[in-house]
Amino acid sequence: MTGFLVLEGGAEFGGRMSEPDQRAITLAGGLDAPIRILPTAAAPDNNHQRAGSNGVRWFRHLGATNVEVLPIIDAKSANDPTLVEELKHARLIYMLGGFTGYLGETLADSASTQAMLTAYEQGAVIAGSSAGAMVMCQHYYDPGKRRVMPGLGFVPNTCVLPHHNTFGKNWAQQLTTFLPNAVLLGIDERTGLIDDASDTPKTGWHVYGQGDITIYRHGVPTLYHSGHSFNATFHA
Repeated sequence: MTGFLVLEGGAEFGGRMSEPDQRAITLAGGLDAPIRILPTAAAPDNNHQRAGSNGVRWFRHLGATNVEVLPIIDAKSANDPTLVEELKHARLIYMLGGFTGYLGETLADSASTQAMLTAYEQGAVIAGSSAGAMVMCQHYYDPGKRRVMPGLGFVPNTCVLPHHNTFGKNWAQQLTTFLPNAVLLGIDERTGLIDDASDTPKTGWHVYGQGDITIYRHGVPTLYHSGHSFNATFHA
């Protein structure tokens, strides 16, 4: 039994982001489920402690009782046996936004990533906002290097365009050129996309929050508003 995936577009921890996050808590098993926050993407500018604390405060505000930050901030900590064991037993793993390339490179081929896969295969919810959502896909765009990199692969043949309603939409044409056969997932800020709208095999997705989801196939956009569900397989 695999778990669920939560892709969020950024500007998390406020407003109608409560909708996808409350749904994620429910899917994880309820308010007492162990929630572990990964502040990795905020480490390059030494913002990981503040960002992690914001995440803990937010989920506790939503009623969750078992919320902790896992200080996975570099390659060494990404392979720390104690932290890896915590990840294996988490029911909701939430990756914060920040530096996409750093997050992807830190988690690539790490014991932490294997632990997340194990948790997911045992029914856990894997979630990410902005950079966190980007690295969950098969491909992610590293704006620092201006190139496409291999992600963690939770969502095959996809690439997330976060903050779609502000600057993310500006990446669509370029990424269609870079990834002509992939599906681009444009996710507005304070908006979440969760694969909870159908049974296994899970092809049903539901839009939560205040904004829209824009799916690009071969450069052609399709819009889904908050509250809408759709069925999609993203394999090439």
